[in-house]
Amino acid sequence: MTIKHVTLTTSARIPTKYGDFQLCAYTNSEDDKDHLALIAGDVENTENVLTRVHSECFTGDVLGSLRCDCGDQLDFAMQKIAEQGCGVIVYMRQEGRGIGLSKKIQAYNLQDEGHDTVDANLLLGHQADEREYSLAALILKDLKVKSIRLLTNNPIKIEALEAEGIVVTERVGVEGTVHPENAQYLMTKVKRMNHILSIDNPLDAHLEKDQHEPQPTD
Repeated sequence: MTIKHVTLTTSARIPTKYGDFQLCAYTNSEDDKDHLALIAGDVENTENVLTRVHSECFTGDVLGSLRCDCGDQLDFAMQKIAEQGCGVIVYMRQEGRGIGLSKKIQAYNLQDEGHDTVDANLLLGHQADEREYSLAALILKDLKVKSIRLLTNNPIKIEALEAEGIVVTERVGVEGTVHPENAQYLMTKVKRMNHILSIDNPLDAHLEKDQHEPQPTD
Protein backbone atom coordinates (compact mmCIF):
# COMPACT_ATOMS: atom_id res chain seq x y z
CA MET A 1 0.00 0.00 0.00
CA THR A 2 1.35 3.43 -0.98
CA ILE A 3 1.88 5.78 1.95
CA LYS A 4 0.23 9.15 1.47
CA HIS A 5 2.47 12.19 1.60
CA VAL A 6 2.42 15.94 1.04
CA THR A 7 5.27 18.16 -0.15
CA LEU A 8 5.66 21.87 0.50
CA THR A 9 6.55 23.42 -2.86
CA THR A 10 6.59 27.16 -2.23
CA SER A 11 5.33 29.91 0.06
CA ALA A 12 4.88 33.67 0.02
CA ARG A 13 3.66 36.53 2.20
CA ILE A 14 0.02 37.44 1.58
CA PRO A 15 -1.14 40.80 2.95
CA THR A 16 -4.92 40.83 3.55
CA LYS A 17 -7.46 43.19 5.08
CA TYR A 18 -7.07 41.18 8.29
CA GLY A 19 -3.28 41.25 8.35
CA ASP A 20 -0.31 39.41 6.90
CA PHE A 21 -0.37 35.66 6.34
CA GLN A 22 2.08 33.19 4.83
CA LEU A 23 0.56 31.11 2.04
CA CYS A 24 2.08 27.65 1.55
CA ALA A 25 1.34 25.44 -1.45
CA TYR A 26 1.48 21.65 -1.14
CA THR A 27 1.51 18.91 -3.74
CA ASN A 28 0.58 15.39 -2.68
CA SER A 29 0.58 11.73 -3.63
CA GLU A 30 -3.19 11.39 -4.09
CA ASP A 31 -4.35 13.99 -6.62
CA ASP A 32 -3.10 16.73 -8.93
CA LYS A 33 -4.44 19.57 -6.78
CA ASP A 34 -2.42 22.13 -4.87
CA HIS A 35 -3.81 22.19 -1.34
CA LEU A 36 -2.87 25.23 0.72
CA ALA A 37 -2.03 26.40 4.22
CA LEU A 38 -2.61 30.04 5.20
CA ILE A 39 -0.57 30.74 8.32
CA ALA A 40 -0.39 33.58 10.82
CA GLY A 41 2.43 33.71 13.34
CA ASP A 42 4.65 30.83 14.44
CA VAL A 43 2.68 27.59 14.70
CA GLU A 44 5.61 25.15 14.84
CA ASN A 45 5.59 23.08 18.05
CA THR A 46 2.70 25.19 19.33
CA GLU A 47 -0.24 23.88 21.36
CA ASN A 48 -3.89 24.83 20.84
CA VAL A 49 -3.34 26.49 17.48
CA LEU A 50 -6.55 28.08 16.21
CA THR A 51 -7.20 26.15 12.99
CA ARG A 52 -9.75 26.02 10.21
CA VAL A 53 -9.81 23.14 7.71
CA HIS A 54 -11.78 24.79 4.91
CA SER A 55 -12.99 23.04 1.77
CA GLU A 56 -12.83 25.10 -1.40
CA CYS A 57 -16.06 26.83 -2.40
CA PHE A 58 -15.58 28.91 -5.54
CA THR A 59 -19.14 30.22 -5.49
CA GLY A 60 -19.04 31.27 -1.83
CA ASP A 61 -15.37 32.11 -1.28
CA VAL A 62 -14.80 33.98 -4.56
CA LEU A 63 -18.20 35.09 -5.87
CA GLY A 64 -19.80 35.76 -2.50
CA SER A 65 -22.75 33.47 -3.26
CA LEU A 66 -25.53 33.65 -0.69
CA ARG A 67 -26.55 30.02 -1.25
CA CYS A 68 -24.14 28.82 1.46
CA ASP A 69 -22.18 30.09 4.44
CA CYS A 70 -18.72 29.13 3.16
CA GLY A 71 -17.47 32.62 2.35
CA ASP A 72 -18.65 33.87 5.75
CA GLN A 73 -16.86 30.99 7.46
CA LEU A 74 -13.59 31.67 5.64
CA ASP A 75 -13.73 35.38 6.49
CA PHE A 76 -14.59 34.57 10.12
CA ALA A 77 -11.61 32.22 10.38
CA MET A 78 -9.17 34.69 8.84
CA GLN A 79 -10.37 37.45 11.15
CA LYS A 80 -10.19 35.37 14.34
CA ILE A 81 -6.76 33.93 13.49
CA ALA A 82 -5.42 37.40 12.65
CA GLU A 83 -6.76 38.74 15.95
CA GLN A 84 -4.93 36.02 17.85
CA GLY A 85 -1.78 36.49 15.79
CA CYS A 86 -1.31 32.75 15.41
CA GLY A 87 -3.24 30.12 13.49
CA VAL A 88 -3.71 28.08 10.33
CA ILE A 89 -6.30 27.75 7.61
CA VAL A 90 -5.80 24.53 5.66
CA TYR A 91 -7.54 25.19 2.35
CA MET A 92 -8.49 21.89 0.77
CA ARG A 93 -9.44 21.70 -2.92
CA GLN A 94 -12.60 19.68 -2.26
CA GLU A 95 -15.20 21.70 -4.13
CA GLY A 96 -18.86 20.86 -3.52
CA ARG A 97 -18.14 18.57 -0.56
CA GLY A 98 -15.91 16.60 -2.89
CA ILE A 99 -18.09 16.28 -6.03
CA GLY A 100 -16.45 19.09 -8.02
CA LEU A 101 -17.63 22.47 -9.28
CA SER A 102 -19.57 21.29 -12.35
CA LYS A 103 -21.54 18.75 -10.32
CA LYS A 104 -22.15 21.34 -7.62
CA ILE A 105 -23.69 23.67 -10.19
CA GLN A 106 -25.94 20.80 -11.30
CA ALA A 107 -26.85 20.26 -7.66
CA TYR A 108 -27.86 23.92 -7.41
CA ASN A 109 -30.41 23.37 -10.18
CA LEU A 110 -31.83 20.39 -8.31
CA GLN A 111 -32.03 22.49 -5.16
CA ASP A 112 -33.98 25.13 -7.08
CA GLU A 113 -36.41 22.35 -8.00
CA GLY A 114 -37.05 21.68 -4.31
CA HIS A 115 -34.41 19.11 -3.29
CA ASP A 116 -32.16 19.84 -0.34
CA THR A 117 -28.37 19.80 -0.63
CA VAL A 118 -28.09 16.19 0.58
CA ASP A 119 -30.67 14.77 -1.82
CA ALA A 120 -29.25 16.81 -4.70
CA ASN A 121 -25.88 15.11 -4.29
CA LEU A 122 -27.50 11.69 -3.99
CA LEU A 123 -29.56 12.25 -7.14
CA LEU A 124 -26.32 12.99 -9.01
CA GLY A 125 -24.91 9.63 -7.92
CA HIS A 126 -22.67 10.96 -5.16
CA GLN A 127 -22.56 10.67 -1.40
CA ALA A 128 -23.90 13.53 0.70
CA ASP A 129 -20.31 14.37 1.65
CA GLU A 130 -17.31 12.88 -0.16
CA ARG A 131 -14.60 14.93 1.54
CA GLU A 132 -11.70 13.32 3.36
CA TYR A 133 -9.18 14.86 5.68
CA SER A 134 -6.04 12.73 5.62
CA LEU A 135 -4.13 15.24 3.46
CA ALA A 136 -5.22 18.11 5.72
CA ALA A 137 -3.85 16.15 8.68
CA LEU A 138 -0.55 15.59 6.83
CA ILE A 139 -0.25 19.32 6.17
CA LEU A 140 -0.80 20.09 9.86
CA LYS A 141 1.84 17.50 10.74
CA ASP A 142 4.26 19.02 8.23
CA LEU A 143 3.72 22.39 9.92
CA LYS A 144 4.59 20.67 13.23
CA VAL A 145 1.42 21.88 14.91
CA LYS A 146 1.19 20.05 18.25
CA SER A 147 -2.56 20.46 18.91
CA ILE A 148 -5.41 22.54 17.53
CA ARG A 149 -8.56 24.40 18.46
CA LEU A 150 -10.71 23.62 15.43
CA LEU A 151 -13.00 26.23 13.90
CA THR A 152 -15.91 24.07 12.75
CA ASN A 153 -19.58 23.26 13.18
CA ASN A 154 -19.05 19.73 11.84
CA PRO A 155 -18.34 16.98 14.42
CA ILE A 156 -17.38 14.54 11.64
CA LYS A 157 -14.45 16.78 10.73
CA ILE A 158 -13.15 16.55 14.30
CA GLU A 159 -13.49 12.76 14.28
CA ALA A 160 -11.74 12.48 10.92
CA LEU A 161 -8.76 14.61 11.98
CA GLU A 162 -8.43 12.81 15.30
CA ALA A 163 -8.45 9.48 13.44
CA GLU A 164 -5.43 10.79 11.50
CA GLY A 165 -3.54 11.59 14.70
CA ILE A 166 -4.36 15.29 15.08
CA VAL A 167 -4.98 16.37 18.68
CA VAL A 168 -8.13 18.54 18.79
CA THR A 169 -8.40 20.23 22.18
CA GLU A 170 -11.50 22.34 21.48
CA ARG A 171 -14.22 22.96 18.93
CA VAL A 172 -14.75 26.64 18.17
CA GLY A 173 -18.09 27.42 16.53
CA VAL A 174 -18.23 29.30 13.23
CA GLU A 175 -21.37 31.35 12.79
CA GLY A 176 -22.51 32.94 9.55
CA THR A 177 -25.44 35.13 8.61
CA VAL A 178 -28.87 33.52 8.15
CA HIS A 179 -30.81 34.99 5.22
CA PRO A 180 -33.46 33.84 2.70
CA GLU A 181 -31.01 32.20 0.28
CA ASN A 182 -29.19 30.00 2.81
CA ALA A 183 -31.72 29.34 5.60
CA GLN A 184 -32.91 26.03 4.09
CA TYR A 185 -29.31 24.98 3.41
CA LEU A 186 -28.30 25.65 7.01
CA MET A 187 -31.33 23.79 8.31
CA THR A 188 -30.33 20.77 6.20
CA LYS A 189 -26.84 20.92 7.69
CA VAL A 190 -28.32 20.80 11.19
CA LYS A 191 -31.06 18.22 10.61
CA ARG A 192 -29.38 15.84 8.15
CA MET A 193 -25.63 16.34 8.58
CA ASN A 194 -25.50 16.86 12.36
CA HIS A 195 -23.77 20.21 12.20
CA ILE A 196 -23.81 22.23 15.41
CA LEU A 197 -25.25 25.74 15.17
CA SER A 198 -26.34 28.07 17.95
CA ILE A 199 -29.88 27.91 16.53
CA ASP A 200 -31.72 24.62 16.13
CA ASN A 201 -33.71 25.70 13.10
CA PRO A 202 -32.11 28.39 10.88
CA LEU A 203 -35.26 28.61 8.77
CA ASP A 204 -37.36 29.52 11.81
CA ALA A 205 -34.69 31.98 12.91
CA HIS A 206 -34.84 33.69 9.52
CA LEU A 207 -38.64 33.90 9.61
CA GLU A 208 -38.55 35.29 13.15
CA LYS A 209 -35.97 37.87 12.08
CA ASP A 210 -38.21 38.97 9.20
CA GLN A 211 -41.14 39.41 11.59
CA HIS A 212 -39.13 41.74 13.82
CA GLU A 213 -37.66 43.87 11.06
CA PRO A 214 -39.36 47.25 10.52
CA GLN A 215 -41.88 47.07 7.69
CA PRO A 216 -41.89 49.76 4.98
CA THR A 217 -44.65 52.35 5.22
CA ASP A 218 -46.43 54.16 2.42
